[in-house]
Amino acid sequence: MFWIPIAFVFAIWFVYWFEIQYNFNFNKYGILPREFSGLRGVFFSPFIHSDTQHLFNNSIPLFVLSLCLMYFYEKVAYKVLLIGLVLTGLFTWIIARESYHIGASGIVYLLFSFVFFSGIFKNHFRLIAVSLITIFLYGSMIWFVFPTEGRISWEGHLSGFVVGLILAFLFRRKGLVKEEYKFSQTEFDLLFDENGNLIQEQEENPVINADE
Repeated sequence: MFWIPIAFVFAIWFVYWFEIQYNFNFNKYGILPREFSGLRGVFFSPFIHSDTQHLFNNSIPLFVLSLCLMYFYEKVAYKVLLIGLVLTGLFTWIIARESYHIGASGIVYLLFSFVFFSGIFKNHFRLIAVSLITIFLYGSMIWFVFPTEGRISWEGHLSGFVVGLILAFLFRRKGLVKEEYKFSQTEFDLLFDENGNLIQEQEENPVINADE
């Protein structure tokens, strides 16, 4: 399961290296809102980055959060990645400004939102701990779902965040969930009937102490 985060990060660095090495610019393969040709960016845009800083800023949280997804939510991890990638891209295509939207930040926000809210919805102490660590490490990301800078695709961030929240709710009963303890029947339980009344059992051969 650890190969997915490694492969994802390797892929975005390889694409960036390929652009520089062979003098390509893949920005036109990003998401272009409300244009039919821009739909290809739903699948291509996470692998395209504008510069090294953009690439580096996405690489570390992408690796850490996807690793958390694969380790703690293994049973739904592939569904979250595939469905989340498509929905995040489509939402961005619908709501974003007229420009090419590129970068893996939408997926980063998807993972951040899913990991955080899943721990809350599942109410499992280990997953809540993961949620708290996530918000501690990347909580400042929340500000970038709002239009703070013109060059930042806050629409992609917002789309990923909302999709992660939705998927966390839909998959809240999948995988690791809060344990429910059931107590086994004991001899004490046998003293009560189905209505909770104390059963007065009589001994078959009662012992009578006679005065000597």
